[in-house]
Amino acid sequence: MKIQGKHFQSIWLSEEDPSVVQIIDQRHLPHHFIIESIQSHEQMAVAIREMHLRGAPLIGAAAAWGMYLAALQSPDLGYLPFLENASKTLFNTRPTAVDLQWALRSQSEVLENVKGPAEARQQLLKNAQRITQASAEYCRQIGIHGLPLIEEIAKKKGGKTVNILTHCNAGWLACVDYGTATAPMYAAHDAGIDIHVWVDETRPRNQGARLTAWELGQHGIPHTVITDNAGGHLMQHQMVDLLITGTDRTTRNGDVANKIGTYLKALAAFDNDVPFYAALPSSTIDWEIEDGIRDIPIEERNAEEVKYIQGLNGQEVHRVLLTPSDSPASNYAFDVTPARLVRGLITERGICAASEEGLTTLFPEMRL
Repeated sequence: MKIQGKHFQSIWLSEEDPSVVQIIDQRHLPHHFIIESIQSHEQMAVAIREMHLRGAPLIGAAAAWGMYLAALQSPDLGYLPFLENASKTLFNTRPTAVDLQWALRSQSEVLENVKGPAEARQQLLKNAQRITQASAEYCRQIGIHGLPLIEEIAKKKGGKTVNILTHCNAGWLACVDYGTATAPMYAAHDAGIDIHVWVDETRPRNQGARLTAWELGQHGIPHTVITDNAGGHLMQHQMVDLLITGTDRTTRNGDVANKIGTYLKALAAFDNDVPFYAALPSSTIDWEIEDGIRDIPIEERNAEEVKYIQGLNGQEVHRVLLTPSDSPASNYAFDVTPARLVRGLITERGICAASEEGLTTLFPEMRL
């Protein structure tokens, strides 16, 4: 995607120094565009845990790059135990997004066939590059497969504006490029379809208001930021044609774990016959889990994210207390939307029903 006319991905190897991985530090957006340089797997673990970067596909790519950085740090003697410990450090950063586990497993498989530390560094670099570019391509394909959904609505409306609602940030900032939920939106806009996006603010970290709105603005897509609780009202008054979100983990039977509040949007969509689709690369599917509500681990983050909010005051970004200082707060980061509320899943291989049968039709190699 482009920022002020220049193409960026959300993570890349420094052109000047191959021992440095660079990211867009999302904590400072939309007010300041800051590139962070990361030189160790410990720094990458902090970046993932403290949400310098976030979004399931990007977390996976970042973990892969973290293992490459660990290989650069590792001693020649005992490099494999060092890398195993680095993998554990990265694994323990975020519990919900399955892409993290997938990328670390892929890097571990690379290590099974290397013959020494030099080859380990070379192969982990090669695989991190492969994972990163494959992730971007998967998202591009999601855009291609999701575009007909928007084209069909536009045709039924006689070319009038297609209003799309999204929650959180499932854009290119959450991925390597293109995004998941946003990929069909970008494809539709670039194809000349008149679209407008309702952007949930997405408390408590406001990824919608801060990140999705900024992304869409950079691409020139008309959008409006709304409070998290406005979506149901808009749907009741036929002001939403389509709901698309991303997902951090999708179960074998089509349950979708996504940013907290997605379940409520899905309920409102179901009640008002608004089609709800989740967009995801196959790396986000957890083929070992069938019951998402019971089995997907839900991250509980620091309560201070609920109690405080940050924003721009003049040229300075300030953090402000919202609640009584002694009021306790709870911060569940994700919820699970059962498959029965999901109209379909948009993947890099096409669209399918949110079910085991639907998913294994697209991914027959995963049939039991």
